[in-house]
Order: sequence, then structure tokens, then C-alpha cells
Amino acid sequence: MIAWLAHLYTASGAVFAFLAARAVIEFDYRAAFFWLGVQVVVDATDGALARALRVSDRLPWFNGAKLDDIIDYLTYVFVPALFIWRAILVPDSWIVYVTSAMLLSSAFGFNRNDAKTDDHFFTGFPSYWNIVVFYLMVLKLPDTVNGVILLALAAMVFVPLRYVYPSRTTVLRLSTNVLAATWGVLIGVMLWQYPAISTPVLVASLVFPVYYFGLSLWLHFGRSVRL
Repeated sequence: MIAWLAHLYTASGAVFAFLAARAVIEFDYRAAFFWLGVQVVVDATDGALARALRVSDRLPWFNGAKLDDIIDYLTYVFVPALFIWRAILVPDSWIVYVTSAMLLSSAFGFNRNDAKTDDHFFTGFPSYWNIVVFYLMVLKLPDTVNGVILLALAAMVFVPLRYVYPSRTTVLRLSTNVLAATWGVLIGVMLWQYPAISTPVLVASLVFPVYYFGLSLWLHFGRSVRL
């Protein structure tokens, strides 16, 4: 029974995906980001819970990883694609092409065997479309610039760079977790302030994404660190 509770915790993300999608359709973007944020918290903690409860030993016939991927695709890819359409973040004539690039590239990325490596990295851009869309909404860049950014990231899904898996990394674990937690708090503040977000909070929130991509590139290209 306890193992099923862990899977139910993961599966709750489907409900949050529905609530976020409904909010997007109703133009309630703040609520939509809130539900996506709740799902990020679930996604960051359900793996540790499953391992602590030895779910794979208790229910060896049930594929929790597949369930997790289904939820992630809904919340990290499909709902953000709805944002692109509803908020018209790219030129109207680009919407189908840009959202198709997001949906199809991530479908490929989720299904490659090395999407998550044994040493806890993602292969290719890890479909953080929810975060990308949040920043595009906040930064209010020209729609053509948004479109170019999204298409470039869709192409990066196919480039086999290795990106840090934040919740399971063994490299610079403490600093990564501290910065990630701080970033999460800043995102919460931004969500509370939305749509009038203060510049200092916005700038401070960019520290972790820059650190994340910098660390990922550093490790990918063979830099060694003392753990």
C-alpha cells in the first residue's frame, strides 16, 4: 500500500497539469504558473520518496519511471506549448511551427535511451519549457526573438550535450542544491509579484540558470572537480 502512495504522489502531477492547462485557457497565467510550480516540487521530491520507500522492490511490475515521464511531458512540454499559443509569445504565423518543434523534439528527447544517464545527467536540452516560457512572459521580449529562442532550444534537444540532473547530481551537490533552493524562493516571489516583477528579484533569479548551464558545459567538456 505504501508503494502505491508514492506512485499516487507522482501521478498527482496529471491533475496539476490539467489545472495549469485550464488556467492557461482562461488567461489566468499566474495560476497556471502556480500549478506548474507545484508540479516542479513534486517532480523534485518523488524520486527520493520512491527510493526511500523501496517502491521498485515492492512493486517491481509497475513502471514508475514511465509514469514520471508521462507527467513530465504534460507539465514541462505540453502545457508550456499552450502558453505559446494562448499568450501569443511568438508571431501568430509561427505558433504551429514553434509549438510543433517543442512537442516533437521533446517527444524524441524523452524516448532516447540515454535521456537520463547512469551518472545523473540529462542528454540534450532537458525540455525545461515551463521555465523558458515563464522567463519569456516576464522579460517581454519581441515575439520574433521569443520564436528564435524556442526554435534554438528545440534544436538543442538533439545536440548530445550533457546537462546536470539537479536533484540527483553528485558534483558540487551542496552549492547546486543551495542555489536551486534559493532560485525556487525567488521564483515564488516573482510569481507573487506577477505581472509587476521587480528588477532586482528578476536579475537575482537568473544566477542559478546561468550557474546551471555553465556547470553543465564545464562538466561536459571534461573539466574535473574534486567531489
